[in-house]
Amino acid sequence: MWDSSVLPAAPGSEPGWEADRIDLEAYFARIGYHGGREVGFETLRGLHRAHNRAITWEILDGVLDNRLDLTVDHIQRKIVAAGRGGCCLESNILFAAALEQLGFPVVRHIARVRRGNPKIRTRSHVVPIVEVEGELWMADPGFGDESPLEPIRFQDGAQLTVGDWVWRLDLDGTEWVLRSMHADGWFDVYAWVMEHHHPIDFHMINHFSYVDPDSVFLNRIVVQRGDDQARYVLRDDTLVTTAPDGTVKTERLSPAEVVESIRGLFNIRLSDAEGAVVSEHCAAVMARA
Repeated sequence: MWDSSVLPAAPGSEPGWEADRIDLEAYFARIGYHGGREVGFETLRGLHRAHNRAITWEILDGVLDNRLDLTVDHIQRKIVAAGRGGCCLESNILFAAALEQLGFPVVRHIARVRRGNPKIRTRSHVVPIVEVEGELWMADPGFGDESPLEPIRFQDGAQLTVGDWVWRLDLDGTEWVLRSMHADGWFDVYAWVMEHHHPIDFHMINHFSYVDPDSVFLNRIVVQRGDDQARYVLRDDTLVTTAPDGTVKTERLSPAEVVESIRGLFNIRLSDAEGAVVSEHCAAVMARA
């Protein structure tokens, strides 16, 4: 059962989450999922793996001059129909909506991204906690390069190992912290407290993270993903590939190579017009360097 001593509110989809709006067949086709649909761990694991593999974390809209909209209809048009990726808010809102329509109880929390930095940042990441057969799991396929490749059991000290990658979930005081193993030790990815949130809270995050004029994501390309072999991060014209043993390869790409990597390595569909805008942006970045 859902433990109210662990989570402050029982699960249940508020109307604002719009779980009833998702087209499951189109979503399954987009992520290449052909597994079962019953409420169980193997379904959750399969969906998590498929979503993580198919939908890349990306914030190209600041360059393409598109508005980030967190309605499920808009997210589906962008990610499912148009073949784009999405930021964590878009990706995990879509994922959680699919789970809820299948019958999984889901609660969404808001985390502060750390990425190894002790500086306190604003809360900007959505963390889905899912109940499966009486147990709780953190299922976050939408964080990007450091995103766990499978769900992690929601308990203090729980570890997940996939290939040579390792993640750990720790309770530090009142904060839950996701950590990943790096070559030099444990790396804080993000942290959150157990607090109930509403859809409007995520719209506020969306505004300050991706719309506010001071956002670090405006007029910048950031694309990232991870798989069993490596983690890949593209920032404008610079591609960084990190292996599990800590080996880092950094490449400067031409504008054409940036577009090619977005379409190929990162599995994002770009129209010819969008590709031209991205290429022009990277040419301007190179000219300023």
